[in-house]
Amino acid sequence: MRYNVVHRGDEVSFQLMQTFHKLVQHHGLVHDEKEPDVVLSIGGDGTMLHAFHQYKEQLETIAFVGIHTGRLGFFADWKPDEVELLADLMGESSRQNDLRVVKYPLVEIQITTAQGIETQLALNEFTLKGVDVTLMAELHINDEPFETFRGDGICISTPAGSTAYNKSLGGAIVHPSLDAIQIAEIASINNRVFRTLGSPIILPKHHHCDIYPRSHQMILLSLDHVIMQRNDIISIRSMVAAGKKIKFARFRPFPFWSRVREAFIGYEPIQERKP
Repeated sequence: MRYNVVHRGDEVSFQLMQTFHKLVQHHGLVHDEKEPDVVLSIGGDGTMLHAFHQYKEQLETIAFVGIHTGRLGFFADWKPDEVELLADLMGESSRQNDLRVVKYPLVEIQITTAQGIETQLALNEFTLKGVDVTLMAELHINDEPFETFRGDGICISTPAGSTAYNKSLGGAIVHPSLDAIQIAEIASINNRVFRTLGSPIILPKHHHCDIYPRSHQMILLSLDHVIMQRNDIISIRSMVAAGKKIKFARFRPFPFWSRVREAFIGYEPIQERKP
């Protein structure tokens, strides 16, 4: 098994990387930055997003796994004091030639300008915001006009990203086994001229949403952690990425709803009340 490590850059993450390198040497794992089978992210969810974008052209051959060194890591299954166990299980997986994975859908974004179409992928979400003034845009769903939007912006998330910015906007948490994207409004303005649905929308695969911003409007785009300003956008199409998913290596069970509970609720057994 070939592996690489992407870390946050702080001292704790760096030391964990050094420890991991030493541990997996005993299991015959090979460090390979260019063509790894498994990419280990050490840090927070931002580190995992960075790892995803670094290897997004190799998704068919790479699985990701994470160790979180902060207080909350939704994508990370492992804690720093479990690094030895993780190394042992990766070694066992390599010897058995049995790498078990789960697959999460991605959102594909097609940006149309006068120069052509740019295609991007996001693991968490894609957001569109006005820079100097509020965002004004027409939304079409499956090529049919749906609403005229005016407000701070629009967030389009994957099921994995439904627990991130989307959740703070009042969006639903969607299980990543569902091939879907979610559209959530960011502070929309509703009056007799501008009227929006006002609720998050979930679109299944094979459906798409087209956003037509006002011509030459300066727009702030974010694809996960990648941010850019553009004023040349004619339209943006968002949909579930066809034939592309991210793979997460599962060296032990960690159900999605357990992950959600630990991240947002915590767990304390209910004490039986005594009469």
